[in-house]
Amino acid sequence: MTSVRPHATHTTSTLCINGEDQTVVFPTHHTLLEVLREECGLTGTKHGCELGECGTCTVLVDGKPVLSCLLLAVDAGAGHTIETVEGLQDGNRLHPLQAAFADHGAAQCGYCTPGILMTAKALLAENSQPTADEVRAALAGNLCRCTGYSQIVQAVMACGPHPPHPLGPHPLDPPLLPDPAALPGEGEVSRG
Repeated sequence: MTSVRPHATHTTSTLCINGEDQTVVFPTHHTLLEVLREECGLTGTKHGCELGECGTCTVLVDGKPVLSCLLLAVDAGAGHTIETVEGLQDGNRLHPLQAAFADHGAAQCGYCTPGILMTAKALLAENSQPTADEVRAALAGNLCRCTGYSQIVQAVMACGPHPPHPLGPHPLDPPLLPDPAALPGEGEVSRG
């Protein structure tokens, strides 16, 4: 339910955020990014360029990636569901994407990570076995200045079964890390 009076400076709206309805009062002109951070205390979604060019503020609205810096919060109210990075984790258990990012070193400074995680979640919901090129295409609107993207692509692909690419790995991807369980333990000698 959204209540807006003509020429009103504030709006009262019930937003469904991470599966919970929250009634929020906010300035009518505020973006979803501003309301999530300032009114709801969900600071995982980051301010980036605030021009819709970096993807840092990406959240899911009705399961689709949306740049929250460009969407007025009043337009994300009644009938819509909003998912933020805070909604990925289940109690103390990381979402598979979060675990894969940690395992593959896909987050360095971490500033872009929430937006990338949300975009990747939407991709995997539509295509559980994306190719590396499909991952890159989906993440094309998410800028990362630290990782060079290879670890990010590997982490997203690690979240589901993937047949080998017929042309081999992308030339910019580093080799996949070996499974630690397959490595020799202490005191064992690798004979190869």
